[in-house]
Amino acid sequence: MTQSDSAQRFLFENTDMRGERVQLDQSLQDALAPHAYPDAIRTLIGEMASAAVLLSTTLKFEGTLTLQARSNGPVSVLMVECTDKRTFRAIARWDDAQLSPTDIDLHALLPEGQLVMTIDPVKGKRYQGIVALTGDTLGECFASYFEQSEQLPTRLWLSSNGEKAAGFLLQALPAQVEADKTARAERWEHLTVLADTLKDEEQLELPTEELLHRLYHEEDIRLFDAEPVKFHCNCSRERTGSALTTIDPADVREILEESGQIDLDCQFCNTRYIFTEEDVNKLLGAGETRH
Repeated sequence: MTQSDSAQRFLFENTDMRGERVQLDQSLQDALAPHAYPDAIRTLIGEMASAAVLLSTTLKFEGTLTLQARSNGPVSVLMVECTDKRTFRAIARWDDAQLSPTDIDLHALLPEGQLVMTIDPVKGKRYQGIVALTGDTLGECFASYFEQSEQLPTRLWLSSNGEKAAGFLLQALPAQVEADKTARAERWEHLTVLADTLKDEEQLELPTEELLHRLYHEEDIRLFDAEPVKFHCNCSRERTGSALTTIDPADVREILEESGQIDLDCQFCNTRYIFTEEDVNKLLGAGETRH
């Protein structure tokens, strides 16, 4: 039986190699439910969400990691935010006029796209890295990102069918156990070559313990307890009201004249927040909203 909606860390004993496995089921369905996404986009969001959770586990910080793919093609924006609490939310923007039912290839959906990773810690400086979407899969694009950014060697394998998703990560840690560079490189190649044999159905269906046994039955692996992963949108009436105060007061007055109220929808979860003229007066000050 699979351990759905969880992230599980593991270590290769007596090495400087670690890994992480994530499985998304109900959490992914919750993130997708507010939107009528085409199948191809549902699949991409599943892969991106898996990657966001996996990468957030590699960072020792309190805050938010955001992955965003952008292009001028059928899919203009694909974004997932993941917190250090392993909660995530996702959004996609696409053009029906450009989107074909046969477009399932990454480059057909996001031609000449860019992948942006942003880290917003509660304490410390914001970090952002950008890489072109040149790989055939999102997993390959992330591998290119880590190669170009000169961070720790990291590989991701991502699977999604639009209903559930899964991801597998391997990372080479700074040398402590094995100092010989050649030996480290050989072990890294050995572990990643075996991970390259992963099939989508294995990723999506097998429990982590069974999956690791199939791949690395000759390795001594320490598997840690699984931690829950959930969909969660952090929108609120207070935050939405704060956003309203950034709009030109003249535009606010015009909307109130036409509709008698202002409706603002969260782009992630589609929750609607309604602000009456009285609400707006309290937010902006009565003098700013009167004629």
